[in-house]
Amino acid sequence: MNIPEITPAEFVARRDRGDALTLLDVREGWELGVASVPGVVHIPMGEVAGRAGELDASREVVVLCRSGRRSLEVAKYLQQNGFRAVNLAGGILAWSRDLDATIPTY
Repeated sequence: MNIPEITPAEFVARRDRGDALTLLDVREGWELGVASVPGVVHIPMGEVAGRAGELDASREVVVLCRSGRRSLEVAKYLQQNGFRAVNLAGGILAWSRDLDATIPTY
């Protein structure tokens, strides 16, 4: 299954022009305490299967983790379960590097 990816800059541009996007952060709670971006829906990776019903299936789901590996797996799962899901390439590390250097890396 081929999962589309977008960069953090592409996500922000699409969000700013009004596209219906949900930014799903699948990192653990402690990770959000270290580095986070506003406006996310937080469901840790291990809870996504049980909590997918909390997501709006009419919106495209952009999945975010630290580096893009966990989010890719979650995006695959969501696509297999009827969601339009894309992976945020490079995760929070790319967001910090490319958009907001005030976000710590870890």
